[in-house]
Amino acid sequence: MTPIDNGTIHYKDEVVRKLIHLLSLSIPAIYYFTPRSTAIIILACLTAAALFIDVGRYYSKDVGKVFYNIFGFMLRKHEVDHKKKNLNGATYVLLSALICVIFFPKVFVVTSFSILIISDSLAALIGRKFGRHRLFSKSWEGTLAFFFSASIVVLFTPKLQGIFTEYLIGIFAAMIGAIVENISFGLADDNLTIPISISLTMWILYIWLLPDLQLILPNVPR
Repeated sequence: MTPIDNGTIHYKDEVVRKLIHLLSLSIPAIYYFTPRSTAIIILACLTAAALFIDVGRYYSKDVGKVFYNIFGFMLRKHEVDHKKKNLNGATYVLLSALICVIFFPKVFVVTSFSILIISDSLAALIGRKFGRHRLFSKSWEGTLAFFFSASIVVLFTPKLQGIFTEYLIGIFAAMIGAIVENISFGLADDNLTIPISISLTMWILYIWLLPDLQLILPNVPR
């Protein structure tokens, strides 16, 4: 999501960007049916390739020319800063997925990444189109869109036992994710901060409120 003064990218390009972003739903969907060790290998390879290309565009004119011809219209201003050499959002998505898969239980990763892809996209589109009231770095409209859509996502993502407390934990984590998405602008890439903050929040609350529950999804590859 971008702040209210959203002059860095045209809205129609933002729509295309978020439609492509939705393809990243394949990450939690595939991971659900994939053993953790296999997922780590696949994500490590994809992340390494993305980092090589993303960093390489700053040092190789040929790589940069091809990269910008294909993806240039979707990049925000900070993603083409050759002084700071920032990574683009897609690279952060892969890096974030790899970190989450390594450090968090599968049930949290599937939920947090589904929220990232769906709710971050809606927050960006609604915030840019209808955002009129500022809240911290962005707008109330975009942040509320994130929270409500994330709460809906929580209703459909996998649960360990499907008890009511799990849904409350998920909704609280969705609220934390909405706040983190809002304040991440200019500090850190939200593709990284959102899933990590949601996964960490869920993990802490499960340990606190459901200490006897094993954090392993039933009938799913580990």
